[in-house]
Amino acid sequence: MPLKTYWLEHAWLGTHVEPGVALDVSADGRIAALRTGADAPPPGAEVLRGLTVPGLANAHSHAFHRALRSTVQVGSGTFWTWRDVMYNVAQSLTPDTYFALARAVYAEMALAGITNVGEFHYVHHAPGGVPYADPNAMGEALIEAAAEAGIRITLLDTVYLSAGFGEAPNPHQLRFSDGAAEAWAERVSALKPREHATIGAAIHSVRAVPADQLAAVARWAEEHRAPLHVHLSEQTAENDACQAAHGRTPTQLLADHGVLGPRTTGVHNTHLTDTDIALLGGSATGTCMCPTTERDLADGIGPATRLQRAGSPLSLGSDSHAVIDLLEEARAMELDERLRSRTRGHWTANALLTAATEGGHAALGRPDAGRLEAGALADFTTIALDSVRTAGPLPRLGAETAVFAATAADVRHTVVGGRHVVRDGAHTLVGDVAAALAESIAAVRG
Repeated sequence: MPLKTYWLEHAWLGTHVEPGVALDVSADGRIAALRTGADAPPPGAEVLRGLTVPGLANAHSHAFHRALRSTVQVGSGTFWTWRDVMYNVAQSLTPDTYFALARAVYAEMALAGITNVGEFHYVHHAPGGVPYADPNAMGEALIEAAAEAGIRITLLDTVYLSAGFGEAPNPHQLRFSDGAAEAWAERVSALKPREHATIGAAIHSVRAVPADQLAAVARWAEEHRAPLHVHLSEQTAENDACQAAHGRTPTQLLADHGVLGPRTTGVHNTHLTDTDIALLGGSATGTCMCPTTERDLADGIGPATRLQRAGSPLSLGSDSHAVIDLLEEARAMELDERLRSRTRGHWTANALLTAATEGGHAALGRPDAGRLEAGALADFTTIALDSVRTAGPLPRLGAETAVFAATAADVRHTVVGGRHVVRDGAHTLVGDVAAALAESIAAVRG
């Protein structure tokens, strides 16, 4: 007998919207069975009205950047002046304040229908670079924050060793650095996966990890069968510096040191050559696009269509959390490409939802999530089809409505492991998410 049954008024099954679906959840938090043609709720079933889709996967997050929202919109500046503001917030974090902030941010994600977050984590040590008594205190704070917010996390523990090609870390970056990839590997190996937490790896960027350290990180990820992410060609200045230091692009440098491959995801992949695209696609290295951050920081529009055609799987992330809305990320990827190309229809709504769900979970090392099918994790979210944004279209156009009209504010329910985390738009574990955000952000602003 199923532990619980949900009746989905409408369900997106990857290729189409199906009306009247009964979904059984087993005791292990997975989908036991999916039955279509259920015109009415079975006895005792919990009713989810609207469009239910697999849980959204936020494949790229820096939780503490949430404290920068609006603050960095005062005046003008560049990516590099934005980074200076970011450093100031990073300096104020402690394990306790980071836990409180991340718990609130992850609760905001749950309210937006996100069931799994890829946390690109590089604030490891105390200011000045002195390790905490528990060298993984900051990472453990993030793992516990996700648990209390009710979502899954892939902790992408990040190697960050240099301020630039051949430069020692600056004072702000000392707390990011383990000194060498070998020391990083020893520390990260002490982190243990849990039911809600997967441990992965990240190379911050080719400017922050010397070339002779790259292979060691890739080797650790391979040995631990862990996802490996890397910021790649976000800024042209990084490309220029890499050419000056190594005579090749960042993508070519990563390829030379064995970093590329199906376990790896490049984040942004914005400023690429034809050769770069062929290397990424040919190696099945993934691409995580973060359109709301890329437009906020004036990074540019990455060649997502060409990357996907070349063989690079797509995922999406909210990165700096200028907004937390994976539906907006999906919409923006298509609409940005329309602006650049002056043509429409690069991805269908189904393809964009796939990037926001199955593609993201796969990039985070959870290929058992992101689909509404028997055996998958019972992680899903329900989007209202009767709000002022979504009312009117036929329910069979639910995928188009979700991607091109809905926002995070239209998320009605979020279920993780078969249990409600968000019910009727309210978080079941964090009583007042807005208050938690305000309080935790005030604490790190000083």
